[in-house]
Amino acid sequence: MSTTGKRWLIAGVLGLLAGCSDPQLANLDRELAAIRNDPGEVPKVALPELPDYETIAYSPADQRSPFLDRSRQDAGPTPREGELAPDPNRPKDALEAYALSELELVGTLTVKGRPSALVRAPNGQVHRLTIGHYMGQDNGRIVTITEASVGLVETVLDRNVWVERNHILKLEE
Repeated sequence: MSTTGKRWLIAGVLGLLAGCSDPQLANLDRELAAIRNDPGEVPKVALPELPDYETIAYSPADQRSPFLDRSRQDAGPTPREGELAPDPNRPKDALEAYALSELELVGTLTVKGRPSALVRAPNGQVHRLTIGHYMGQDNGRIVTITEASVGLVETVLDRNVWVERNHILKLEE
Protein backbone atom coordinates (compact mmCIF):
# COMPACT_ATOMS: atom_id res chain seq x y z
CA MET A 1 0.00 0.00 0.00
CA SER A 2 1.30 3.43 -0.88
CA THR A 3 1.99 6.15 1.61
CA THR A 4 -0.89 8.24 0.33
CA GLY A 5 -3.29 5.30 0.74
CA LYS A 6 -2.14 4.78 4.30
CA ARG A 7 -2.73 8.45 5.08
CA TRP A 8 -6.26 8.28 3.69
CA LEU A 9 -6.94 5.12 5.68
CA ILE A 10 -5.71 6.70 8.91
CA ALA A 11 -7.74 9.84 8.24
CA GLY A 12 -10.87 7.75 7.64
CA VAL A 13 -10.40 5.74 10.83
CA LEU A 14 -9.85 8.93 12.86
CA GLY A 15 -12.97 10.45 11.30
CA LEU A 16 -15.03 7.43 12.29
CA LEU A 17 -13.68 7.50 15.82
CA ALA A 18 -14.42 11.20 16.10
CA GLY A 19 -18.02 10.51 15.09
CA CYS A 20 -18.42 8.20 18.08
CA SER A 21 -17.98 10.95 20.59
CA ASP A 22 -21.24 12.79 21.09
CA PRO A 23 -21.58 15.69 23.50
CA GLN A 24 -25.14 14.63 24.32
CA LEU A 25 -23.93 11.32 25.80
CA ALA A 26 -22.78 13.18 28.89
CA ASN A 27 -26.32 14.60 29.29
CA LEU A 28 -27.77 11.11 28.93
CA ASP A 29 -25.43 9.75 31.62
CA ARG A 30 -26.52 12.54 34.01
CA GLU A 31 -30.23 11.82 33.43
CA LEU A 32 -29.79 8.09 33.98
CA ALA A 33 -27.87 8.70 37.21
CA ALA A 34 -30.70 10.96 38.45
CA ILE A 35 -33.30 8.28 37.66
CA ARG A 36 -31.27 5.60 39.45
CA ASN A 37 -30.87 7.75 42.57
CA ASP A 38 -34.56 8.72 42.75
CA PRO A 39 -36.69 5.62 42.13
CA GLY A 40 -39.89 7.60 42.65
CA GLU A 41 -43.09 6.23 44.09
CA VAL A 42 -44.31 2.77 43.25
CA PRO A 43 -48.02 2.84 42.48
CA LYS A 44 -50.07 0.79 44.92
CA VAL A 45 -52.37 -1.77 43.35
CA ALA A 46 -55.42 -2.92 45.24
CA LEU A 47 -55.59 -6.72 45.35
CA PRO A 48 -59.03 -8.34 45.10
CA GLU A 49 -60.46 -10.14 48.10
CA LEU A 50 -60.07 -13.91 47.77
CA PRO A 51 -62.87 -16.19 48.96
CA ASP A 52 -62.20 -18.61 51.78
CA TYR A 53 -60.63 -21.83 50.51
CA GLU A 54 -62.39 -25.04 51.46
CA THR A 55 -60.13 -28.09 51.48
CA ILE A 56 -61.41 -31.41 50.17
CA ALA A 57 -59.82 -34.67 51.25
CA TYR A 58 -58.86 -36.97 48.36
CA SER A 59 -58.28 -40.61 49.12
CA PRO A 60 -57.54 -42.63 45.96
CA ALA A 61 -56.91 -45.87 47.86
CA ASP A 62 -60.46 -47.12 47.34
CA GLN A 63 -60.61 -46.23 43.63
CA ARG A 64 -59.20 -48.02 40.61
CA SER A 65 -55.83 -46.95 39.26
CA PRO A 66 -56.10 -44.95 36.03
CA PHE A 67 -52.82 -46.51 34.88
CA LEU A 68 -53.97 -50.14 34.84
CA ASP A 69 -56.07 -51.88 32.20
CA ARG A 70 -59.66 -52.27 33.39
CA SER A 71 -59.83 -55.89 32.26
CA ARG A 72 -56.80 -56.80 34.40
CA GLN A 73 -57.89 -54.91 37.52
CA ASP A 74 -60.37 -56.22 40.04
CA ALA A 75 -63.54 -54.18 40.21
CA GLY A 76 -64.54 -55.85 43.45
CA PRO A 77 -63.17 -57.89 46.29
CA THR A 78 -63.05 -61.28 44.50
CA PRO A 79 -63.90 -62.38 40.99
CA ARG A 80 -67.09 -64.32 40.59
CA GLU A 81 -66.56 -68.00 40.07
CA GLY A 82 -68.35 -69.71 37.24
CA GLU A 83 -67.95 -72.24 34.51
CA LEU A 84 -65.60 -69.86 32.63
CA ALA A 85 -63.24 -69.33 35.56
CA PRO A 86 -59.83 -70.89 34.84
CA ASP A 87 -58.66 -73.75 37.02
CA PRO A 88 -56.04 -72.30 39.41
CA ASN A 89 -54.69 -75.80 40.13
CA ARG A 90 -54.03 -76.64 36.45
CA PRO A 91 -50.28 -76.95 35.73
CA LYS A 92 -49.13 -74.16 33.41
CA ASP A 93 -47.80 -74.96 29.94
CA ALA A 94 -44.41 -73.54 28.93
CA LEU A 95 -45.83 -70.99 26.47
CA GLU A 96 -48.16 -69.45 29.07
CA ALA A 97 -45.19 -67.41 30.31
CA TYR A 98 -45.27 -65.28 27.13
CA ALA A 99 -47.77 -62.85 25.64
CA LEU A 100 -49.39 -64.00 22.40
CA SER A 101 -47.72 -61.12 20.57
CA GLU A 102 -44.33 -62.66 21.45
CA LEU A 103 -45.20 -66.10 20.04
CA GLU A 104 -44.88 -67.03 16.37
CA LEU A 105 -46.62 -69.82 14.50
CA VAL A 106 -43.92 -71.38 12.30
CA GLY A 107 -45.78 -74.38 10.94
CA THR A 108 -48.50 -76.98 11.26
CA LEU A 109 -48.51 -80.72 10.66
CA THR A 110 -50.92 -83.61 10.89
CA VAL A 111 -49.86 -86.99 12.25
CA LYS A 112 -52.41 -89.86 12.13
CA GLY A 113 -55.24 -87.38 11.66
CA ARG A 114 -54.26 -85.25 14.68
CA PRO A 115 -53.26 -81.67 13.79
CA SER A 116 -50.31 -80.08 15.60
CA ALA A 117 -48.96 -76.55 15.63
CA LEU A 118 -45.30 -75.57 15.79
CA VAL A 119 -44.93 -72.37 17.80
CA ARG A 120 -41.66 -70.49 18.37
CA ALA A 121 -41.10 -68.85 21.77
CA PRO A 122 -39.07 -65.64 22.17
CA ASN A 123 -36.07 -67.70 23.31
CA GLY A 124 -36.04 -69.44 19.89
CA GLN A 125 -37.32 -72.81 21.10
CA VAL A 126 -40.05 -74.41 18.95
CA HIS A 127 -42.90 -76.16 20.77
CA ARG A 128 -45.29 -78.74 19.29
CA LEU A 129 -48.84 -78.12 20.52
CA THR A 130 -52.14 -79.88 19.92
CA ILE A 131 -55.77 -78.98 20.56
CA GLY A 132 -56.32 -78.47 24.29
CA HIS A 133 -52.86 -77.05 25.05
CA TYR A 134 -52.59 -73.57 26.55
CA MET A 135 -50.49 -70.61 25.43
CA GLY A 136 -50.34 -66.88 26.17
CA GLN A 137 -50.78 -65.05 29.46
CA ASP A 138 -54.60 -64.90 29.28
CA ASN A 139 -55.40 -68.61 29.67
CA GLY A 140 -55.46 -69.13 25.88
CA ARG A 141 -56.66 -72.68 25.09
CA ILE A 142 -56.09 -74.04 21.57
CA VAL A 143 -59.44 -75.02 20.02
CA THR A 144 -58.63 -75.30 16.29
CA ILE A 145 -55.55 -75.93 14.19
CA THR A 146 -55.66 -75.40 10.42
CA GLU A 147 -52.91 -75.40 7.81
CA ALA A 148 -52.32 -71.66 8.27
CA SER A 149 -53.59 -70.73 11.74
CA VAL A 150 -54.23 -71.68 15.34
CA GLY A 151 -57.52 -70.68 16.98
CA LEU A 152 -57.51 -69.88 20.69
CA VAL A 153 -60.13 -69.05 23.27
CA GLU A 154 -58.74 -66.80 26.00
CA THR A 155 -60.41 -66.48 29.40
CA VAL A 156 -59.94 -63.00 30.85
CA LEU A 157 -61.31 -61.09 33.80
CA ASP A 158 -63.44 -58.16 32.64
CA ARG A 159 -65.14 -56.03 35.32
CA ASN A 160 -64.93 -58.83 37.83
CA VAL A 161 -66.52 -61.39 35.49
CA TRP A 162 -64.71 -64.11 33.54
CA VAL A 163 -65.32 -63.77 29.79
CA GLU A 164 -64.03 -65.59 26.73
CA ARG A 165 -62.50 -63.95 23.70
CA ASN A 166 -61.31 -65.54 20.49
CA HIS A 167 -57.83 -65.04 19.08
CA ILE A 168 -56.20 -66.40 15.93
CA LEU A 169 -52.46 -66.89 15.58
CA LYS A 170 -51.65 -66.93 11.84
CA LEU A 171 -48.77 -68.51 9.99
CA GLU A 172 -46.53 -65.76 8.62
CA GLU A 173 -45.21 -66.23 5.10
